[in-house]
Amino acid sequence: MTELLIELFSEEIPAGMQTRAADDFKGLVETGLKAENLTFDAVRAYSTPRRLTLVVEGLPLAQPDVRDERKGPKVGAPEQAVAGFLRGAGLESLDQCEQRETPKGAVWFAVIERKGRATTEVLPGIILDAINKLPWAKSMRFADQAFRWVRPLRRVNVVFNGAVLDGSLDMGGRVMAFGNETEGHRFLSHGTVTFTSFDDYEKGLLEKQVVLDPAKRREMIASALDMAVRAEGLTVKDDPKLLDEVTGLVEYPVVLIGNIDPEFMEVPREVLTSSMRANQKYFTLENPDGSMATKFALVSNMVAKDGGAAIANGNERVLRARLADAKFFWDQDRKKRLEDNLPKLDKVIFHAKLGSVAERVARMEELAETLCDHIEGANKAEARRAAQLSKADLVSEMVYEFPEVQGIMGRYYAIHQGENEAVANAIADHYSPAGPNDACPTAPVSVAVALAEKLDTLSGFWAMDEKPTGSKDPYALRRAALGIIRLILENGVRVNLAPVLRRQIGLYSEMYKMGLGPEGEHAAADDLLAFFADRLKVHLKSDGVAHDHIQAVFALGGEDDLVRLLARVKALGAFLGSDDGANLLTAYRRAANILKAEEKKDGRSFDGEADAALCQQDEETALVKALEGVEVYKDLLAKEDFEAAMSALATLRAPVDAFFDQVTVNADDPALRENRLKLLSRIRDIMGSVADFGQIEG
Repeated sequence: MTELLIELFSEEIPAGMQTRAADDFKGLVETGLKAENLTFDAVRAYSTPRRLTLVVEGLPLAQPDVRDERKGPKVGAPEQAVAGFLRGAGLESLDQCEQRETPKGAVWFAVIERKGRATTEVLPGIILDAINKLPWAKSMRFADQAFRWVRPLRRVNVVFNGAVLDGSLDMGGRVMAFGNETEGHRFLSHGTVTFTSFDDYEKGLLEKQVVLDPAKRREMIASALDMAVRAEGLTVKDDPKLLDEVTGLVEYPVVLIGNIDPEFMEVPREVLTSSMRANQKYFTLENPDGSMATKFALVSNMVAKDGGAAIANGNERVLRARLADAKFFWDQDRKKRLEDNLPKLDKVIFHAKLGSVAERVARMEELAETLCDHIEGANKAEARRAAQLSKADLVSEMVYEFPEVQGIMGRYYAIHQGENEAVANAIADHYSPAGPNDACPTAPVSVAVALAEKLDTLSGFWAMDEKPTGSKDPYALRRAALGIIRLILENGVRVNLAPVLRRQIGLYSEMYKMGLGPEGEHAAADDLLAFFADRLKVHLKSDGVAHDHIQAVFALGGEDDLVRLLARVKALGAFLGSDDGANLLTAYRRAANILKAEEKKDGRSFDGEADAALCQQDEETALVKALEGVEVYKDLLAKEDFEAAMSALATLRAPVDAFFDQVTVNADDPALRENRLKLLSRIRDIMGSVADFGQIEG
């Protein structure tokens, strides 16, 4: 089996870019092979801090031969047409063509046969194209060459079928020939590794202390971590993302344990772990009771003669300096009250067109208090207080140094100055949920403030018509909308969003002279509600709720209570999942289609009650009575008993089916025809008040 092995050897590639780059390089080479009609059995990509490696198995030794036929002009066609045909086919004269009879007469055909090229001739172009097209989030230009790459590229190794492929990379200043010699671990090995196959390559690297496969490195780190911390009687705080990151920082991982000075343990745990994780890539260790241990784990890229003692000591010194800063900030910030920070928020800009954070806080206070009317157990004074202090920690020294603990530090400072627990927790929770996997606040005050924060954000951006487009969402507005949906649905918050959004958009328009006016504010609020409907479709998709069911309810208009909307959607789904519902949907479509055609033809609608006295067939009379009997659905909708309302609709199935089976709607008698069309119009109106069944797909 033939094998193509490519290694791009460079200086250290940032850990966060390695996996993406390996996958991108794999995709580019695959695309190139397919474009050249070269088949393959499998492609595998690997990465370490200093190399991207690709293995392609099962390539043929040559491209397949190609036979291509092109139809040309008729025999006897003008000379200009013939010349154009020959030029397009790459031929010199008609002697190289065939004359064939067709139903339209004799026609010239060009038969072009191309011999497949050897794979060794085709591969260099594919590989070079992939290298040059490899996308990097950030790349560098080097003094002696025009070639740009993420880090200086040192070697391009390409081996095909056991031999070095003939080729080279022009780097715009120097030329790098393809080779088959690579380097091992930067510190733990000497000399180079020469290879003619992937097995030789992988084994040679391992002998030089390089574990090529990132999955194996990750497994080695996880296993070594577990073993090392067990020996200490501790456990590792689960952190898959950090594990992925350190996997990309080392070629030969060695786990070591370090100590944290006890004096720093009074600093909030979130600050300690944030500093350790973000800056030093250390793993947090926990005691059996779940508390943070005074030790940490690190992953070194070295095997040290002293067992790693010096490396651990060096990392302890670095951490000590970082945590000393954190402790200083912690002590300094607690000398002031949170409200002392509020004047500074006047100078913090929320958005150039949307004012300062201080103005935003004022709006949040009002909105959080208003929302308490819709949240059971929410205390208005506590909600207002929590909203007032929610952004105060943004100008604290700790958050300035460690932005990722905003909100969390606000809670600690609030507790320190004697705020009650509901207020303190709401300060910490008001950014949540920050994503689909983030816990959703459930405490009433926390829910009020978190909703106020996100509703104000979306209202501001809709007021200035700055909305997400396509894949671009720089202000994470989709995430904010999803957070609102989760807060409302998971806590059963009964609130009509339309007036809330109109009020907030109106505040922005008035405060910042946007000049929307009542009509513009209503239009912006309606558009934002439609955005919520789209996000709701995405959110409920994982629960198996059909997006067209949501649209069928939302399309009725006036439904801005998400809890009620979801209840209607679920009842609609259950209804359409039944035989009665499915058949009634078919009847609705039939009625709607007939009405659409006849209303267009007559230039009028057929609203109004049908006259029972004009009914000539039993099926008509039965349908009139059924439509009268189903009127109970109105009371059921008013009581929000949507399942019962759908059940009431289901009673129409039998009389509607019988009507369509036995009654001719377009009767010759004009009065009879109109009466029957009014019956269909009544079916459409009744069903249309429950949901817009025209939105249902399938």
